Amino acid sequence: MRSRSNSGVRLDAFARLVQETILCHQNPVTGLLPASEQQKDAWVRDNVYSILSVWGLGMAYRKNADRDEDKAKAYELEQSVVKLMQGLLQCMMRQVAKVEKFKHTQSTKDCLHAKYHTPTCATVVGDDQWGHLQVDATSLYLLMLAQMTASGLRIISNLDEVAFIQNLVFYIEAAYKVADYGMWERGDKTNQGIPELNGSSVGMAKAALEAIDELDLFGAHGGPKSVIHVLPDEVEHCQSILCSMLPRASTSKEIDAGLLSVISFPAFAVEDADLVNITKSEIISKLQGRYGCCRFIRDGYRTPKEDPSRLHYDPAELKLFENIECEWPVFWTYLILDGIFNGDPVQVQEYREALEGILIRGKHGIKLVPELYAVPADKVEDEYRNPHSVERVTTGQLPHMWGQSLYILGSLLSEGFLAPGEIDPLNRRFSTGFKPDVVVQVSVVAESKEIQGLLRDYGIDVQTVSEVLPIRVMPARILSHIYVKLGNCKKLNLTGRPYRHIGVLGTSKFYEIRNRTYTFTPQFIDQHHFYLALDNQMIVEMLRTELAYLSSCWRMTGRPTLTFPITRSMLVDDGESIDPCILSTLRKLQDGYFGGARVQMANLSTFLTTSFHTQLSFMDADPDENLLDEDEDDDDDEEEDNEETEHVFSPSEDSKGIEDSKDVLDEYFTQLLQSTATKSHLPPIQRGQHHVFSAEHTTRDILTLMAQVQGLNMPKPSMYLPVTPIMNKHRKSLNLLEVPHPQHQGPHQHKTSSVDLHLPRDAHGNTDFAALVSQLKECPTLQDQADILYILYAMKGADWVVRISEQCGATVRSLLGELYIKAGASQEWGLIRYISGILKKKVEVLAEACTDLISHHKQLTVGLPPEPREKVITAPLPPEELNNLIYEASGQDISIAVLTQEIMVYLAMYVRSQPALFGDMLRLRIGLIMQVMATELARSLHCSGEEASEGLMNLSPSDMKNLLHHILSGKEFGVERSMRPLESTATSPAISIHELGHTGATKTERTGIRKLKSEIKQIFTGSHSISSNVTSPRSTRCSSPSTPSGILSPTGPGDSRLQWEERQGQWLRRRRLDGAINRVPMGFYQKVWKILQKCHGMSIAGYVLPSSTTQEMTEGEIKFAVHVESVLNHVPQPEYRQLLVEAVMVLTLVADMELSSIGGIIQIDRIVHMANDLFLQDQKSSGANEFFLEKDPATGICNFFYDSAPSGSYGTMTYLSKAVITYVQDFLPSTSCLMQ
Repeated sequence: MRSRSNSGVRLDAFARLVQETILCHQNPVTGLLPASEQQKDAWVRDNVYSILSVWGLGMAYRKNADRDEDKAKAYELEQSVVKLMQGLLQCMMRQVAKVEKFKHTQSTKDCLHAKYHTPTCATVVGDDQWGHLQVDATSLYLLMLAQMTASGLRIISNLDEVAFIQNLVFYIEAAYKVADYGMWERGDKTNQGIPELNGSSVGMAKAALEAIDELDLFGAHGGPKSVIHVLPDEVEHCQSILCSMLPRASTSKEIDAGLLSVISFPAFAVEDADLVNITKSEIISKLQGRYGCCRFIRDGYRTPKEDPSRLHYDPAELKLFENIECEWPVFWTYLILDGIFNGDPVQVQEYREALEGILIRGKHGIKLVPELYAVPADKVEDEYRNPHSVERVTTGQLPHMWGQSLYILGSLLSEGFLAPGEIDPLNRRFSTGFKPDVVVQVSVVAESKEIQGLLRDYGIDVQTVSEVLPIRVMPARILSHIYVKLGNCKKLNLTGRPYRHIGVLGTSKFYEIRNRTYTFTPQFIDQHHFYLALDNQMIVEMLRTELAYLSSCWRMTGRPTLTFPITRSMLVDDGESIDPCILSTLRKLQDGYFGGARVQMANLSTFLTTSFHTQLSFMDADPDENLLDEDEDDDDDEEEDNEETEHVFSPSEDSKGIEDSKDVLDEYFTQLLQSTATKSHLPPIQRGQHHVFSAEHTTRDILTLMAQVQGLNMPKPSMYLPVTPIMNKHRKSLNLLEVPHPQHQGPHQHKTSSVDLHLPRDAHGNTDFAALVSQLKECPTLQDQADILYILYAMKGADWVVRISEQCGATVRSLLGELYIKAGASQEWGLIRYISGILKKKVEVLAEACTDLISHHKQLTVGLPPEPREKVITAPLPPEELNNLIYEASGQDISIAVLTQEIMVYLAMYVRSQPALFGDMLRLRIGLIMQVMATELARSLHCSGEEASEGLMNLSPSDMKNLLHHILSGKEFGVERSMRPLESTATSPAISIHELGHTGATKTERTGIRKLKSEIKQIFTGSHSISSNVTSPRSTRCSSPSTPSGILSPTGPGDSRLQWEERQGQWLRRRRLDGAINRVPMGFYQKVWKILQKCHGMSIAGYVLPSSTTQEMTEGEIKFAVHVESVLNHVPQPEYRQLLVEAVMVLTLVADMELSSIGGIIQIDRIVHMANDLFLQDQKSSGANEFFLEKDPATGICNFFYDSAPSGSYGTMTYLSKAVITYVQDFLPSTSCLMQ
């Protein structure tokens, strides 16, 4: 018999260690491992980590086998791994109903449990008795299942299990928006059961999704049926959210050592090497001690100051845990593994030596990794005074099985028994490696022969949809329907993927379904749901964004292929020519470079060999399934708002001449496409007719009509004026909730509405609806038709059938749908938004947009300030709930509701493509942003607030998006009126927006802008005097409209003001914009934290921010920043808010001095008013006239002070500094120099 080699002897020692510390605890029936001797339950996360060393040791034995017994040992170890992974699968499959429910609700009550009963796989605590929702645990299971399957283990044994795993993919794919309890099962660190978005969960989910994508769960023995499919856009969502969070771990934890598992082994989820290094150095510098790392700052677990009799902490108690947090050796095992994977032997050596020094020796000399090291109770004060100085003692589990396993794995790797590639067969460790440039392939297809001919005239050669056969072109929503069938399993009652939108990564590849090739056009071209795709300029914008996104985010083999259809809606001049913006886009695509992305334009067939193909075998013919009979109840978005579908995509005509054209699949697709076609009932408009109502009723202002319906003859307050109690009264009267509803309609309501609107009436004096319907046929404009339909909608309800002729009738809702399409064809944006609002159309991506913003740590408010009308959104909401909240916050004002949705979508586009725009903004107040947009229009067009609000409603989506961008970026821009062609049916002036760079504007344009500035004060006069006592700071630059100085006289003393006006106005505007979008200077919140440490609190607008906040929250926490923000948001005037922010910044300079205290409660408002008084004194002594001294009635601050630059001898900073010094004078050292 051969003697045992050294490596064999060493491996036997590891085998003994594994047996005595891990495998001896494995349950013989279920294969699960209890957490420890004391805690008998099996945690999913701990089980997966604990078995990794067994898996690694099995591979080491197989590789270094001296004799047959070694191979037998390898098999035995591997089967222990399989048994545990199958045991965990059993636990989860018993909760299959929860997986099904969670896909739709993402609720903490419907999630898989975090721990199970070791001997039986049963649950051990109730749904609400534990922080069960831990996305990282489920993700870790899937990630290691993928790695182990790739290494050759067979864990999954039948197709039902495959379907369950596919559903677990759907369970974790929304990780980027799911607030969970995280690795430490605590959620928010106050331990009060508040879930939050955790970087460790998002990162682990991203890694699991990437690892298991296109993986065959049966390994080498499988076929197409056992392959798992992941939608690439979900992975990308997780990636972008993770990058926006790091190095922060969550809202309440500015850093967490658990992130080591995300930036290194096992997840390797971060692709940016710099971000990995930043996160790692943050962990080491802030959390590392002499015995390991703390989990996070102020972690009270097992510290001597923790009260073991209760689970939660009091907020002010957290400060007690600072500097005495327990240190966990397990994090050093991660750092050893990190060094091995990075090829850094110095790091490996350093941490191995450190770890050896703190291991506990058990019986027979085996080395045990303890759970944690705590400060002894009698040494707490010493540790407070001198951190990391006292000797700590071990507590908790011994061994800590998860740490023990990673320690053994690290030893096997560092001693050469395993290579990194063997425990990472899917090569995740190369995620930070070099990535080549992506070339995006664009294939343009024409809807019809006519369009193909038009394009050929311009020298652009493309194929038509029928010429690209046998490749079939479909809209993206069909792909959503297809994916609903993925993971469907009747035995387990699993329905597959919920009907959701497919992003551009998903539509940029070819799909093989039943031996046919399909390609899908991107979602943003689909006009089916919302009006953004009706604007060709917007389509070009979105194409640019999506191409840039594809070139930076594409991870799959092959190149992305985007199919871009040229449809009838992209023609202008009655179909005679292609829209110029589409044409110029096509030329740029031909040039090979567009929007920062390298592109190649060619026919679809040439891209077949260079693109990525996904085979959707789950759509293969199944004898038990009939696609056509199924009731598609999963398509939440397919409501009654049926519209025209581009006939380009109808497969029934595509497949002419192809054998098997009666194929069931084609019939199914045709059925889906036809479900959204519409029939035409609406009579054409009659040009030359008189308006149905008198001229004042045909105004484009959306809400005036409903004001009239309720008998109110008063000008509508502009939505852009500050809303005060006076305004509230008017706004309430415009509330759409008070419109008569069919159920409870009294004759009195009829009377008021008919009197005012001169509606046709019958013999009994009631509204004659038949006559109203006949008037519908004589309308000169679409607007008139909309008004009549709105009256019918308000009085009769959406489902009332309108008898257009003897033969046919249609519901009010379907007629509005038709009108929407007509308005879309004539690009009447105000009308399109109006009808969208009446039909309560949902922006299909609204919930996703809201989620994107929240996941990037932005809070949203909808509705006009102040609270409680302004509603705050801090967590992702289901689409229906979000929609209702927006309508409620808008006071049922449909124009505001529709605009809110639109702006939310644009903000989400920008947060994805230009996150830098949102630097230090924590809360995006959409109501205020809308007010500022209207203010800017009024300022530039020098028109009334009412006209500006109407102008805003009539902007095309692309102009609206540009206007928002200019406001966010602070760039100067110009607005001008442009004339519509005479034959247009539109009733409103068109407005266009353009940027003014130093190069962009000609000299005459620039002087024009200065002149514009000089005329601003003419904006509000006359009819708006009802609100003159409150409008001042926002409506005019310098005066309240009711005062004579609001109107500039062309002669006399006015001239000097004109000169002054040309140079001024920009600082007020800058402050107003910054205040509205809540922009603060860099490091502002950390500075507030430092001030609070030196006083009892800060008072802002009557609300106190107490110093005790610093005992609960650390300075880097987002939670603290949000808290400060919520106090600042009580200030309704944005420019006043910015002055308060400036005052706080000056105060920080004092707080930075070596003073123990700067006072009790510091009144920030008082400081600003003192500065204002000093400013006024200086102005008076300089002989300023009344015009310069005029105060804003709402705040008492001089308007000219608002408009002063921060720097300079008359700058706001000068006066604020003087005021601050005066305010805290008693606390300053007496030796400091006297104030000038």
